[in-house]
Amino acid sequence: MKPAVNVSEKNLIKYSFEVEGGNFDTAGTVSTRIKSILKESGLPSDVVRKSAIVSYEAEINVVSYAKKGFINLSVTPTAVEIEVNDEGPGIPDIEQAMEQGYSTAGQHIREMGFGAGMGLYNIKSYSDRFDISSEVDKGTVLKMIILLPHS
Repeated sequence: MKPAVNVSEKNLIKYSFEVEGGNFDTAGTVSTRIKSILKESGLPSDVVRKSAIVSYEAEINVVSYAKKGFINLSVTPTAVEIEVNDEGPGIPDIEQAMEQGYSTAGQHIREMGFGAGMGLYNIKSYSDRFDISSEVDKGTVLKMIILLPHS
């Protein structure tokens, strides 16, 4: 994981993290950092939990399938926004990939306890808004939004 870039403005937090594909030794580091940032910001625990889940699942997908990726975190007065861009094989059939339990993980990934086919399903389930786009041989972009409760 390369260091985060932090750009703070009034009512806005932004970080960007690079994730190295194939490096399971550091898998989960970025999502743990995101969880800490959000907790330190005083956000509600359910928002922190949902954000940690979606960022972890997305990070594991980058590590499992892509050469590298970037996870961008933005906190606005109304939402936590997490965008993931990876340089991976892309997803030929997004509808199928979104099905609970569907996985293309190889045996080596499964032996490490990953690849159960719950990643994209969990990301969608724990996001208030979710968008996915993918191009074969180019990569995938995930956009997740967790809304903050009204003040």
